[in-house]
Amino acid sequence: MQEIYDYIFRQIELSIREIGYGDQSINKKMKDYLNLFYAMINEIHDWDKLEPKFKESVLMKFLDNATNADFLVKYFEKYRLYLLNNTLNSFIKGVIKL
Repeated sequence: MQEIYDYIFRQIELSIREIGYGDQSINKKMKDYLNLFYAMINEIHDWDKLEPKFKESVLMKFLDNATNADFLVKYFEKYRLYLLNNTLNSFIKGVIKL
């Protein structure tokens, strides 16, 4: 799991560098992204136990244009079930060499 986490944030850092930010700006942006990531994790760690209306409010909190939050809740619920029915190795094959 640590390798996946490192890979994701390495890709975010590379994307920020591609945009043209300098080293100091990158550090600040990465700090902002990490704080946002952990705030999201804190809100959704019990996603499957949350009420649909609370799920909508969480999505609206983190997404700028969450006008169709009900659709997104249903979408993420289907995606969560899809992930539960598949192994982690089937998703990371080719991304991280095991």
